Amino acid sequence: MKHNNVLFGILAILLGLAVIAFPLISVFIVSDIVAIGLIFIGIWLLAQSVVTWSESKAMSILALIIGIIGVIVGIGLFGKVLAFSIFAGIIIYLGGIFLIVSGVISLISGKGNAGRAGGFLGIVLGILYLIIGVYALNPFYLALLIGLWLVLTGIFLVLEPNPEVPAPKTE
Repeated sequence: MKHNNVLFGILAILLGLAVIAFPLISVFIVSDIVAIGLIFIGIWLLAQSVVTWSESKAMSILALIIGIIGVIVGIGLFGKVLAFSIFAGIIIYLGGIFLIVSGVISLISGKGNAGRAGGFLGIVLGILYLIIGVYALNPFYLALLIGLWLVLTGIFLVLEPNPEVPAPKTE
């Protein structure tokens, strides 16, 4: 298992360095992969809406609506790096806002030091998300953020300690 982590870690580091070296090409490729994924998921949900109609009309309608949205967003993102960057920035902003709101709630209603510390951490992380969201709106910086994340993830995978395997018991 450790060998897989090292292999995936090295691959993540190399991929991260490639993303940092070629930021706009990387964001273009990622945006197209995400767009194709959304289109396929949307088509699958449209098919599921037909299949589930006899069982649950509400679930069928929900699958239909989400499927249509998925196909439309996927088509809208395909080949449009700026649209993908704006989409990523909005998602990061929403995550930051949710972290800040949950942090304030935990800070106010949290019991003991753990509750207050969790609330404070949520607020700090939410503010960091908002700052990163500003950079994610620019495709160049979005690629750098993705590349940095890949490099750091790869380093953590390579440096992950090997779990100790207990020795067999002898009597």
